[in-house]
Amino acid sequence: MNIPMVDLKGQYENLKEEIEPAMLQALADARFILGPNVQAFEQESADYLGVKHAIGCGSGTDALHLALLASGIKSGDEVITTAFTFIATAEAIRYIGAIPVFVDIDPVTLNIDTTKIATAISAKTAAIMPVHLFGQAADMAEIQAVANQHGLIVIEDCAQSFGSKYKGQMTGSIGIAAGFSFFPSKNLGCYGDGGLISTNDDKVANQIKIYRNHGSSKQYHHDVIGYNSRLDELQAVILRIKLKHINSYNQNRLRVAKTYNRLLSGSDLETPLVPDDRDHIFHQYTVLSDRREQIRDSLLAQNMSCAVYYPVPLHQQKAFADTNPQPLPVTEDISRRCLSFPIFPEMTEQQVEVMCQAILKT
Repeated sequence: MNIPMVDLKGQYENLKEEIEPAMLQALADARFILGPNVQAFEQESADYLGVKHAIGCGSGTDALHLALLASGIKSGDEVITTAFTFIATAEAIRYIGAIPVFVDIDPVTLNIDTTKIATAISAKTAAIMPVHLFGQAADMAEIQAVANQHGLIVIEDCAQSFGSKYKGQMTGSIGIAAGFSFFPSKNLGCYGDGGLISTNDDKVANQIKIYRNHGSSKQYHHDVIGYNSRLDELQAVILRIKLKHINSYNQNRLRVAKTYNRLLSGSDLETPLVPDDRDHIFHQYTVLSDRREQIRDSLLAQNMSCAVYYPVPLHQQKAFADTNPQPLPVTEDISRRCLSFPIFPEMTEQQVEVMCQAILKT
């Protein structure tokens, strides 16, 4: 059975009757730059996330970049983050000349180990950027406590966590600002690139709006050197429709994850564990195994998808060699053993069962 990592085609077929007339209307309206759908999506996202401001931009990477800039992070500052994440997290830090300082991860949640943050703080530290990896919230209470104690700001990387909660509070509503990605495979994804910055800080929000639009607060008047990073009107059409379904999408991902956990229980795989005080919306379903290569090769040979997120942690990437990174034993161990299986809202119980049968036979 051919089982993809994500079934975007199937999801589109389910939404086709909603999407096509809305797209045609947007084309007929011909207001393509910061048009009515972008404005409406920003307000709807702010309401959903429980924040004062949600500002669309060109990508999740841009969202983190602009959030850092607008929050006052500058060249030479240090930002503490995790090395077990997609490169965009640290890329955004480097874009402004700041320095990512990588600390180790918790072996259970795979998020930043909050007990390691304090020892990484120096006189140059300005911020902490936790990543809500694979859709599970990081321990924000501990992170915020360390930040408050040392006078640091917290910027959340929510690229994989739209709709996830920590102690009842939405990710993206806890730090001074947060960046979301709408890459097509995300829980809330568009049909291209797109991003969003959330914040409760009026000053930060105003700065982001200026930065995303060529440094302009008034047409042809430019306050700073800015960027061309505006959420596309047509992508906003898609996102507005999908936003109405996000809770159902996340619940179905949880259904799939619970089925995996049940069927794989008793095996030698370490399946995901979720602390009681937070949600997991399962952007990825990731297990740990000493037999990763064997399992991966077997599944791929049977036309069943799987993927490794992430085989080379950021502190071991050539691009960050000049940051003088230190060894991170837990991160390095996890990167050698992690393997992600297909998970998407439309995935059937039969597909999960076939996957698990193939996995257990390996």
